[in-house]
Amino acid sequence: MLTRRNSTFHYGWVVVAVAMVSSLLVFGIRSAPSVFVKPLEREFGWSRSEISLAIAVGLLCTGIAAPFGGALMDRIGPRRVLAGSLTLIAVSILLSVWMTEFWQFLLLWGVLSGLGTGAANGLGATISNRWFIERRGLVQGLFGAGTSAGMLLFIPLISWVVVHHGWRSATVMAAAVAMALAPLGLLLVRDRPADVGLLPYGATASSPPIPSRPAAVREVMARAIRTPEFWLLSGSFFICGASSNGIIGTHFIPHAVDLGHSEVAAAGVLAFMGSMNFVGTLASGWLSDKHDPRKLLAMYYILRGMSLFILPWVTGLEGLTVFAIIFGLDYIATVPPTVALTADVFGRQNVGMVYGWVFCAHQIGAALAAQAGGLIYDRFGDYTIAFVMAGGLAVMGGLMALRIDRTPLPDLVRPAASGAG
Repeated sequence: MLTRRNSTFHYGWVVVAVAMVSSLLVFGIRSAPSVFVKPLEREFGWSRSEISLAIAVGLLCTGIAAPFGGALMDRIGPRRVLAGSLTLIAVSILLSVWMTEFWQFLLLWGVLSGLGTGAANGLGATISNRWFIERRGLVQGLFGAGTSAGMLLFIPLISWVVVHHGWRSATVMAAAVAMALAPLGLLLVRDRPADVGLLPYGATASSPPIPSRPAAVREVMARAIRTPEFWLLSGSFFICGASSNGIIGTHFIPHAVDLGHSEVAAAGVLAFMGSMNFVGTLASGWLSDKHDPRKLLAMYYILRGMSLFILPWVTGLEGLTVFAIIFGLDYIATVPPTVALTADVFGRQNVGMVYGWVFCAHQIGAALAAQAGGLIYDRFGDYTIAFVMAGGLAVMGGLMALRIDRTPLPDLVRPAASGAG
């Protein structure tokens, strides 16, 4: 019998801490290829569009793996999925130390590490909705902040190692850290509060239980794709990916270097963007518990669009830093309200699989924008058209968010309230 509720300390926070550190590493490594663009151009003679293609494939594979990883977490729990994800990432990027051909970069940094990253993507959504009744938005914000911290910590560190010791040394370092975290996840992460004799944080004995198993994947997704809300969430998140990971995450450092700034200085600005992202995502998680997530999303996307419109005409480090502040505050701030809306409409027990497909749309947008940015650069010699197009898409995403209906789908959400735990 589960008799413990919220004592002085709830074990859910341990699960959050370990998973958040893992997310920090996973998405810190995922952003590393932007630091490698210039070194790979110099060593192998690959074009900007070729390197962008490999990055785009990685983003796309992350998106393809996300719904399957989310569904797998819903079925077998996040503990084993996390350990497997970290192991796959570590092995794939370590093997890249010996690559000599472009197809090897495409396979290792594109396909395999992308699949590993995607499998772990639903971690925040799954843990926040399994372990927490209260503070769900805050927990999701913490995961987003962990992603931001990965950018904040890893990008400058990897850039420094690349400049002073080469990109291969940076790769070995990242692989070693990922391999070390895999057993830690197995040791400390638990799949459900019941595994340690607890109720979810904020739950009481009279709280409706969350079903231990979600509805069948085919049943849930067949219902989801018939609703406008699924497509509005997916469409706005497609735009989120295109305007963040796709264009800025991939091309900001090369853009700043093209303006005459050093790679370390450019990475420092991107890291500062990560610090702003950390603040913005935590604030967004807190705000998502208190305010309409649709209005928050609209505000974030429109602010992002305005910042992208001015980026082509900002050349100095001071101006790029101002851009980093504005853009950084909403870089991943879109995640907590998007997860909250997914859970509200489709049910908390189904959030892993549904959000996985919504995130897949995010990564498709990111992949297309990453590749388009490289092609535009090779054709025109700069990123002006790419940045302006991304800004227009972001404003469109804000308008789409306002049209989402938060009403729960009764055939998916109500059974969750009465199902057996």
